[in-house]
Amino acid sequence: MTRKPTLADVARRAGVSASTASVVYSGKVAVAEATKEKVLAAAAELGYAGPDPRAASLRRGRSGIVGVVVGSDLRSAFADPILTVTMDGVAESIASSGAGILLLRDEPEWGGPTLATAPIDAVALIGCNPTLRDSLDAARSRGIPMVVIEGDAGPDVPQITIDSLEAQRQLARHVRSLGHERVALVTLPLSRRTGMSVAGAAHAVQAEVDVTRERLEGAREIFPDAVVVSTARSTIDNGYEAGRLLFGSGERPTAVLAQSDILAAGVLRAALDAGLRVPEDVSITGFDGITVDGIAPYRLTTMAQPAFDKGRAAGEALARLLADEPAASFRFTCEFIEGNTTGPVPA
Repeated sequence: MTRKPTLADVARRAGVSASTASVVYSGKVAVAEATKEKVLAAAAELGYAGPDPRAASLRRGRSGIVGVVVGSDLRSAFADPILTVTMDGVAESIASSGAGILLLRDEPEWGGPTLATAPIDAVALIGCNPTLRDSLDAARSRGIPMVVIEGDAGPDVPQITIDSLEAQRQLARHVRSLGHERVALVTLPLSRRTGMSVAGAAHAVQAEVDVTRERLEGAREIFPDAVVVSTARSTIDNGYEAGRLLFGSGERPTAVLAQSDILAAGVLRAALDAGLRVPEDVSITGFDGITVDGIAPYRLTTMAQPAFDKGRAAGEALARLLADEPAASFRFTCEFIEGNTTGPVPA
């Protein structure tokens, strides 16, 4: 054949009706095994790979694609273990609905598909993204179902969250129990406009990003006067630069509470480069409960969050929304893990 074979061609070759050939591929109706074998053999002879999924999408009026807005830099997204594990959970849950995932950047200028233009049926928004509010507006303007992971989108949107405030409070209490008073906080971005900066005392700092604000509130309940260094994103390099700022000053902190394990790893490297011993001279905590390569023999004191379960819950909520069923919000708790990066306040 000089043209691409069709299902009608397969049916003629197999000597069956087009509707019979169709149900062989759809699997929605039982077909005699001998008939099924004839149809598949005819398809193999003609080189027919199966019905075009685009045609099925047109019939359903859906693309079969769920968007996940990951931020402005996909390289940073894939370098974040928490985000990749969360997306893995989302992908596993929505697989049963026949949908796939499309990762979206939130910068219209970049020229690729965005939340406003991509052919998606639903979307998961990540609350630690500083542009969450813009993404919410874009999704609402299109009228597509959405789920927010770690963010507040109002009572009409399912939210999959963790107890960030209580978890950070527990870490702060642990550090306080060790006698520390001169404490610094290294935060995730405070807003979409801020880069690396020393923001002053914790009680005076305001954060627009939901995750940053909750973890900040948990820490400043225990250490209201702690110095705050805000970062542009959660990377080891950003944590390292924050640590250099803190350990290069005259009165360095005896403990640093970082809002992610990745940031904490950078702070740890900065402390060692400054000639400090951990935890004898400075204690360091993280948040997330991931394994960070390259910091052995250190094991971070941290709060472990169930990232995969969080993603799976978000995917289940999306699958329900795609089936026109109601989806509920869900809140997970974190687990305290005491590593070897915290110790008593130095004399």
